[in-house]
Amino acid sequence: MQEEVTHSLNLFDPITLEEMEGVKLMDRTDTKFTFNINELPTILEEAKNYYRILSVEGNRISRYKTLYFDTQDFDLYNEHHSGKLNRYKIRHRTYVESNIGFLEVKFKNNKGRTLKTRIKEVEVPELNTGKAFEFLKKMLPFDPLILLPKIWINYSRITLVNKTSAERLTLDLNLEFEKNGKKQILDQLVIAEVKQDSKVASPFINIMRNKHIRQGSISKYCFGIASSYSEVKKNNFKQKLSNVKKIINL
Repeated sequence: MQEEVTHSLNLFDPITLEEMEGVKLMDRTDTKFTFNINELPTILEEAKNYYRILSVEGNRISRYKTLYFDTQDFDLYNEHHSGKLNRYKIRHRTYVESNIGFLEVKFKNNKGRTLKTRIKEVEVPELNTGKAFEFLKKMLPFDPLILLPKIWINYSRITLVNKTSAERLTLDLNLEFEKNGKKQILDQLVIAEVKQDSKVASPFINIMRNKHIRQGSISKYCFGIASSYSEVKKNNFKQKLSNVKKIINL
């Protein structure tokens, strides 16, 4: 399967990080899909005429390592579980090939838009002091001192950029959850996310519709927490977790 995916990726025209500067989409709408990796080569074949692919140092698949933070009682996770809008995610992300890191705050507002702010931090910072603390204090409506590291979520990412409109598409695969040194690997799952500054026609969404792959996905953070911590609430995610298991076991 890896050879098929690599072959399909080589059919795309490349785009560099510098060329992507105009398509950061820090204020955007997101549309998610999940499917089995066996479907990926065909999907890429259909998408190649509409998108360019991010190439970093010749790599068309990039590795990401992300540490998520939450409170002792998983307040941020519970807000997602209850469907609350105006909610937050806090994470440190490392772009492995580029050796670049950022401390990020993602805010989902009550209009369904995702706003992302970040500062450069190559290594995971201490959140209780210095630049990281001042950044979080400014961005969050609660005290950053209550945040704790909860889970590593690592994966490989393919990034596609629409040739004609402000749209990025990410395809995450080789998903890995790591908690206290124990790893859970889901290498059959692909999580796709279409990121747009406005709801315009998306070739990828049309491909998904034609393949009868329905919109909807649990966030990687919520999926990781629900899968790794037995004590958290997960009733509202049961159907989504069940759907992911069906996809993996195809």
